[in-house]
Amino acid sequence: MSGPVRTEPLLGETPLLATSDSYSVMVLQRGFAEPHGAGDAVRADGTVTLVLPRAWTSGSSRSMAPSADGGTKTALEEAVRGPILVDTGGPWAREALLEALARQGVAPGDVTLVVGTHGHSDHIGNLGLFLRAALLVSHDFCLPGGLYLPHGLCEMQPLILGSGLQVWATPGHGGQRDVSVVVEGTSLGTVVVAGDVFERLGDEDSWQALSEDPVAQQRSRERILGVADVVVPGHGAPFRVVREAVKRTEDLVCEDKEAT
Repeated sequence: MSGPVRTEPLLGETPLLATSDSYSVMVLQRGFAEPHGAGDAVRADGTVTLVLPRAWTSGSSRSMAPSADGGTKTALEEAVRGPILVDTGGPWAREALLEALARQGVAPGDVTLVVGTHGHSDHIGNLGLFLRAALLVSHDFCLPGGLYLPHGLCEMQPLILGSGLQVWATPGHGGQRDVSVVVEGTSLGTVVVAGDVFERLGDEDSWQALSEDPVAQQRSRERILGVADVVVPGHGAPFRVVREAVKRTEDLVCEDKEAT
């Protein structure tokens, strides 16, 4: 049976965080948030994560920008054929983002989908680099040129992007329209790129002060901890989720009988 959940650092972390038969998950830039100077000023930038289809080769997606010809479902299927970027960091980190993409053999024109987990500037500050990509920012899905399509995403209905790849509605931090990306079946289990649903490992006593809706965010945190094996937070290193087994009452009774 599933029991209490605890979190712990993910040891041996490299940019290549996890792989599955369909996707590789890489943390291109680790987010941070730290006090700056006197008062309450904070210097921060958001984590940037790349979800790369295993079948993709460099440059192959530049000729397949998503279109609306087949409706939303087809547009989403086309959008995940190439590199998928989850958040873009702030505009002040533009060059660092371009360099990190280049190290993976990805040019801005290769990216076919950018998911913005929420609308804060340190998470979507570089959208302008990806003019050929479809954009899913919070709950708004649009194709290049600004054509917006309906999709039905809500807390009870995830948005299926591909085999083992989903977008969940995870409201709270930035309001009611925050999202997270879920990658199932990887070498580390289920990886959830959570935006600021989790600021960092060990944020239990601090996230509420930054939340627009703490009740909704608590619900989102619990949902993620219920399925994730690894969480990529908005402002820190990825961390592992460990579930401790709880024995059933009848098993404990049997053990007591055996002991006597």
